[in-house]
Amino acid sequence: MNMEISINRTNDLTVIHPCYKIDASSVLTSNRSGICVLLHIFLGSLSVVTVCGNLFVIISIIYFKQLHTPTNYLILSLAMADLLVGFLVIPLTIEFSVTLCLYYEDLFCKVRSILDVSLCTTSILHLCCISIDRYYAVCQPLTYRTKINDHVVVIMILVSWGASVVIVISFIIVGIYQEKCAATCLINIMANIFGLIFSFYLPVILMLCIYFKIFLVAQKQARSIQNTTCQSQKSGATVSKNERKATKTLAIVMGIFLICWLPFFLCTTVLSFSYVYVSLPLIELLNWLALSNSMLNPFIYAFFYSWFRSAFRMIISGKISQDDFTNSKLL
Repeated sequence: MNMEISINRTNDLTVIHPCYKIDASSVLTSNRSGICVLLHIFLGSLSVVTVCGNLFVIISIIYFKQLHTPTNYLILSLAMADLLVGFLVIPLTIEFSVTLCLYYEDLFCKVRSILDVSLCTTSILHLCCISIDRYYAVCQPLTYRTKINDHVVVIMILVSWGASVVIVISFIIVGIYQEKCAATCLINIMANIFGLIFSFYLPVILMLCIYFKIFLVAQKQARSIQNTTCQSQKSGATVSKNERKATKTLAIVMGIFLICWLPFFLCTTVLSFSYVYVSLPLIELLNWLALSNSMLNPFIYAFFYSWFRSAFRMIISGKISQDDFTNSKLL
């Protein structure tokens, strides 16, 4: 996600990116070195893996009826956002890097920034919705199916995508007014503050509070299960155990998201509200660490969910194109 970042241009010939350099007149020129070619190959592979991995998740949930659950619908929508990151944002970032766009805010840089901000916000809001889903599944299991149903999940998905569009439109409007302001324009400062708060920090704090509550309830349930001897209670405990496993997996998804995105947002916060120097290569590295999150989620699902592994194998082997396996019982 791109925020407004101020840098000091230099009149010296300085290499600031493996694929670009700035000459004495502050003009970026292409630097087609061997490192640049290898970097393009690596990042291109990242894009392909991201698209393919999330495509497997999307096909699995749509095709197999066993996976038609409210939680998986949220995962499906999250995978669509991650797929768009791999298909649109990563290729555009390869061609129009953070370094390049700091010097030339052309049309493609603005398109990349808009897609980056909107899809990042969409992912965060989906993770918020998933945490709410897990809260009712673990903390209020008796009312879960009435509180979280297909209708509610559709509303959650529409709100997640719609809110990200509203935020992006707000940034575009602010950008129009910003061109008429001085460098220290109050509108620009407020845009950074509200962008950071509503696109990242506030949703993350909400998710952490919800998962902490879930953790406390799960611990209480675990102690209750250990003390029970009734067979019917044991049967109910099995369902609770499955819900806790799903919650643990989705909490790991959120944790990986934080590991990937938090360094970039902290760096952006520092750059937005202070004069602390942060090197451009470090900004590039943190930006790519953040984008790599879209590639990791499918591997988390495949690692922790046996039914996703079965679905992936059937898709890769081409079985679903040979016969109807929509009602297949996945492990």
